[in-house]
Amino acid sequence: MEADHPNERAGADTADQDIQPAEAGSGSIPTLGDVLLAAEELWPESLAENWDAPGLVAGRADREVRRILFAVDPTSEVIDEALDWGADLLITHHPLLLKPVTSVAATTFKGDAVHRLIEGGCALLTVHTNGDSAVGGVSDVLADAFGLRDVAPLVPAPEGLPEEGIGRVGELPDVMSLADFAERVFGILPAVAGGVRVAGDPHGLVRRVAVCGGAGDSLFDAVRAQRADVYVTADLRHHPASELRERALTGNGRPYLIDVSHFGSEWLWLTPAAGALENVLTDQGFVADVRVSGVNTDPWDFVLTPGLK
Repeated sequence: MEADHPNERAGADTADQDIQPAEAGSGSIPTLGDVLLAAEELWPESLAENWDAPGLVAGRADREVRRILFAVDPTSEVIDEALDWGADLLITHHPLLLKPVTSVAATTFKGDAVHRLIEGGCALLTVHTNGDSAVGGVSDVLADAFGLRDVAPLVPAPEGLPEEGIGRVGELPDVMSLADFAERVFGILPAVAGGVRVAGDPHGLVRRVAVCGGAGDSLFDAVRAQRADVYVTADLRHHPASELRERALTGNGRPYLIDVSHFGSEWLWLTPAAGALENVLTDQGFVADVRVSGVNTDPWDFVLTPGLK
């Protein structure tokens, strides 16, 4: 199932984004505990970074789960969508409670979100950096979408399969100009206000590509060590990007940089993740209706740029 790009803001009709479950009567309804076991099989929490907070945020393990909604962020609009649809479980990439809190009073956004989910009978599960590192995770999906071959982790996981780790690096089938490859990236990712920013010679040739969904400027050393021609990631800060470009200009100008939307870089993962979970549940004899959110949770609404001459 391929989901359409999310709407510019919220309110997308996601009826055409359903992953159709098996016909009625062909399987039993899973409990939340069953879904958690399936999720652990796909995205082991042991792969999460030590600063991360993946896992179950709210929900009872013995409750039945008939409807599951995938989204990047647990925003108010996404929660509205989940509750309006009657979802029993919301699975988001980004955590709601990444940092410790001392209260979940409904007077705060996060507290209100917890209350609304519990009162609406909807559990919340976070699959964050474990979803980045796992086989078929966020960066794997990006690498596949960009057409990379011979893909390997940019930073392998300390323990686990050789294919697991943060980021990916691989080869394009054919050499491309930086401008043409940037156009490919722009055309694949969902449309957001910030667009795509590029640093480097538009006519420069690229073949070896490093990618990291989400904020990836902490991986610059690994990108250089892998001799990538271009690095695609999100949330590039001024000083790290500037320093990398200065170092690159003393050599062959590489790696070039392509800075994309944090939301956009991770949104592509939702559809294959939803399909993978549905497949595992089906293999285990369960039936559930799995849907990908149509809400665009990129925080920016519009951008002003100088005219190009």
